[in-house]
Amino acid sequence: MPNNNQQRVKILVAGPFGIGKTTMIQTLSEIPSLHTEEVMTDAAADIDELSVTDKKTTTVAIDFGRLTISQGRIVLYLFGTPGQRRFKPLWSDYARGALGALVIVDTRRLADSFEVMDLIEESGLDYAVAVNQFPDSPAYDAETLRLKLDIEDHTPLVICDARDWDSSLNALRALAAHLVSRSGGSR
Repeated sequence: MPNNNQQRVKILVAGPFGIGKTTMIQTLSEIPSLHTEEVMTDAAADIDELSVTDKKTTTVAIDFGRLTISQGRIVLYLFGTPGQRRFKPLWSDYARGALGALVIVDTRRLADSFEVMDLIEESGLDYAVAVNQFPDSPAYDAETLRLKLDIEDHTPLVICDARDWDSSLNALRALAAHLVSRSGGSR
């Protein structure tokens, strides 16, 4: 039974195809995470711009995980959104009731993130950007990343590894601090 003293918070984990959303939710979730992963087919290659050639599966609806924080007082419900543009009609449903979003990006394909960031901004959600480090990703300083991603100075920008619990949690902390400051609250 849910604890009535808990604050439940919906957070979107968003980003383009193959960016690490599913991995981050699996990493952070205290429960077995829910995934709607399907094997990719050749038919998808004609619909999606598949720049990640070694990926064998893709999220076709949503990922879901749960993380309890602050001595059990806050429960984060993490909703991972599909990264392909064909799922755009689902965005209003995903964004409804969300407190904010964590946008995951990859420096090898920063332009792929623009559509997702536009959707989040159109939804009116505050967000933080987490740069998921891949072994062959070029490294940029924060100022260059902000310019390339066209994000405002107040938007948090963190480097993370979606496979690492501490690193992923740090990205969520950056989002949480941002949401608190944007609401006029204190930490």
